[in-house]
Amino acid sequence: MMHTWFICKIRYEKTMENGMVKKVVEPYLVDALSFTEAEARIIEEVRPFITGEFTVNDIKRANYSEIFTNDHPNADRWFEAKLFFIILDEKSGAEKKTSTHLLIQAVDIRDAMKRLDEGMKSTLADYTAASIKETAIMDVYTYSGADVAEEKKEETE
Repeated sequence: MMHTWFICKIRYEKTMENGMVKKVVEPYLVDALSFTEAEARIIEEVRPFITGEFTVNDIKRANYSEIFTNDHPNADRWFEAKLFFIILDEKSGAEKKTSTHLLIQAVDIRDAMKRLDEGMKSTLADYTAASIKETAIMDVYTYSGADVAEEKKEETE
């Protein structure tokens, strides 16, 4: 299944650990078919967790070819990896590099690198990791089979 990812930025007043209230903008990644659907989905996803007013500040397409999730309880950070695949041009015999971006849920950068290696084990193409950096993404909301089943049920009612 091909995913279309959108980075949605939510602006709201957050109560910090010291009790101070601060205006923050937090990015979330959403799997959606359009900008309109991304906005509706992110509002639905964050509403239970944010008290008071919030706004969707910005929505942009995100170009992630793959996302490696992690069920470890301390894996609450998201890292972006840029990979180069080396492809041999059959006609000219020249090597050609193409880049791709992946998102990895991990405990820290070492864990992200380990998860990247594990996730790429089945890849036959030669690749090199050009960079791995931590992102500000707070959470990722993918489509699940339950989401699609629920939508189909609502359409038939």
